[in-house]
Amino acid sequence: MPILAVALFGLLSAHHAELSLDRRCPDQPARSQQACIISVAAPASSWKFTRSQGPKEGESFAAITKTADTAQSDPDFAGLIVRCAPQGKIEVLVALIRPFPPRSRPQVTIASAGAGTQTFGASMAAAGAAVLLPDEVSAFASAKWQAVPSLAISVKENGSEIKGMIALNGLRDAYNSLLASCSQ
Repeated sequence: MPILAVALFGLLSAHHAELSLDRRCPDQPARSQQACIISVAAPASSWKFTRSQGPKEGESFAAITKTADTAQSDPDFAGLIVRCAPQGKIEVLVALIRPFPPRSRPQVTIASAGAGTQTFGASMAAAGAAVLLPDEVSAFASAKWQAVPSLAISVKENGSEIKGMIALNGLRDAYNSLLASCSQ
C-alpha cells in the first residue's frame, strides 16, 4: 500500500536523523578524523500527516505518524502509524527499523498509565518493517490513547524483542484531522 511506504519512509528517515549526527569529538584535537555520535533529542510534540496517491485514479491514502522517543526506545523501534484503510477502517501499525520475516506473527504488548497493559497477536506489513495490529486496537487510538501521555510498546517474535516509547501528545487533533481526510 503506497501510504505505508510513504509513512514508513518518513518515520525511518526522521528516526535516523534524530539518532545521530556525525561530528568531531569535542575532546579530540582538530586534526583528528575520529567521528563521534551525538544524540539529538527529537521534538515529541508533533504527529506527521502524509497523503499519497493510490494506484487507481482519484484514490489517495492518508496517515499520521509519530516517531519513537529515542531516549527510551530500542534503536530498531521507529514509531507508530495510524492510517486510513479500505472500507473506512482505521489501522494502527508499529514501524520497525529491523524487519521481522514477512510471515511472522509477533506478539505486541502495549502499556499505558490509565489504559492498562494488553497483548495482541499481530501480522506483518511492508515486507516485515511494519507490524499491523488487530482491528480492535484502532478503537484505542480513537478514544483511550487520547487521554494518556505515552505508550510503551514491546514487539516479540521468535525470541527477539524490540521495545519503544511513543509520546501521544497531540494525538486527538491529529486523529481528527486523519478522520476528516479518510473520506476524501
